[in-house]
Parts: sequence; structure tokens; C-alpha cells
Amino acid sequence: MKQLFYFGLAQAKACIFPIIIFLTLAVTKIIDIPFLHRYDLILLVCIITQMLMLALKLETMDELKVIGVFHLIGLALEIYKVHMGSWSYPEEAFTKFLGVPLYSGFMYASVASYMCQAWRRLDLKLVKWPPTWIVMFLSAAIYFNFYTHHFILDFRWLLKLLTIILFYHTFVYFTVRKRTYAKPLSLSFILIGFFIWVAENIATFLGAWSYPNQQRQWEIVHFGKVSSWLLLVIVSFLIVAMLKHLKQTKGNLH
Repeated sequence: MKQLFYFGLAQAKACIFPIIIFLTLAVTKIIDIPFLHRYDLILLVCIITQMLMLALKLETMDELKVIGVFHLIGLALEIYKVHMGSWSYPEEAFTKFLGVPLYSGFMYASVASYMCQAWRRLDLKLVKWPPTWIVMFLSAAIYFNFYTHHFILDFRWLLKLLTIILFYHTFVYFTVRKRTYAKPLSLSFILIGFFIWVAENIATFLGAWSYPNQQRQWEIVHFGKVSSWLLLVIVSFLIVAMLKHLKQTKGNLH
């Protein structure tokens, strides 16, 4: 139980960025600032948080680069999905681009921030990592399926099956107070996807965005969204893992 407590504490510390976003959503839901739109204020808080985390060395410059990549990837997906009517951002804002507030990219960036933080705090190590080129191909296929399923077949279940096959022998090792544990990487994907779905319910309740069935009153997000988040988590984790793996390989060469 003591180890579980310290594991939870490490996870909570890794969630600094997401926690601040949720607190901002909650506070701005209750308190109305007349001279500043809510979405603009959230963006300002996200930028300040990112700068402080870098200044206080809670994140490294390399991690900031990874987070920046996720910000752009997430923002591009948001613009497309809003255009297709998958969800919407009903409130006004000066910092809206094609119907999407710029703070939305930070929600994706916060997932990358969590992964980078957890990787460092728990000293993650991957065993039996598959060939990098295959991982890159799978990541690209998963990401672009979010776009193409509106026009052609949805291959998410095939992609999930390929992920299980590819990472069947891959384990992630993590350390809590000098004791090392292991679990299948696929299980990590499922757990992170589930908790992001829980976070998504909180975020939509606080008005971060709205699905079509939530326009009149809030409803719980369909549990099937877990599968979408699971796939997005896979893309996020694989990009972070590839960068960490390449950096570790480069370090070993030196």
C-alpha cells in the first residue's frame, strides 16, 4: 500500500499541466471576467503555465519540443473535427481560428506533458521494443484514420489488433522508491485511455467543448470514446517513446 501511495503521488506530480487546465476550466466556469473571453483566459493561463514549468525546470527543453509537436498535431485534428461537426466550441473568443480556440492544442500538449513527466519520474524503460520504422508507420496510420474514417472505412479495430500484435511482447518497466515493476505496454495504453475518457467527461461538463448531444444539456460522453482516446494515446506514447529511444541510442553511441 505504501508503494501504491508513492506511485499515485508520482502520477499526480506528472499531471501538473492537466490539473492546472482543469482548475482553470472550473474557476472560469464559476467566475466571469467581463473584459476577457473565457477561452482567451484559458489560453493565457496555459502559456504562463508552460513558461513557468520550463523556468522552474519541471520540464526540459527537449520535452518542450515534444509537447510543441503535440500542440500542432492536436490543433490540426481539432480544426478538422470541428469542421466535420464532431464537436464544437460554442463560446466567443479572440483567439479562435476556424472555429477552434487555440487553447485546445494545450489539452493535447498536456497529455504529452504527462507522459514526459511520468517517463522521467518513474524511470520508464521499454523491453522488446519493435522496429522503429514499423512503429512510425502504425502511428501515422492511426493518426490519419481520424481524418479518413469520415470518407472511407473506419480501420480503428484493425489498427487496435495490429497494435496488440506489434506490442504483444513489449513490457514497460517503472521504478517506485528503488523497486522496479513491469506491466504489458498494451495495458498501459488501455488504462491511460480510460482515465482520459474520465477527464473528458469532466472537461465537457465544465464547458471545454461540446458534443452534438450535449448542446442542450450535459450528458456523459459515450463509453465508445475510450477507443478513440486509446488510439490517440498510442500515437502520443509512440512518438514520445521513439524520441526517448532515439536519444538513448544516441547517448549510448557517445
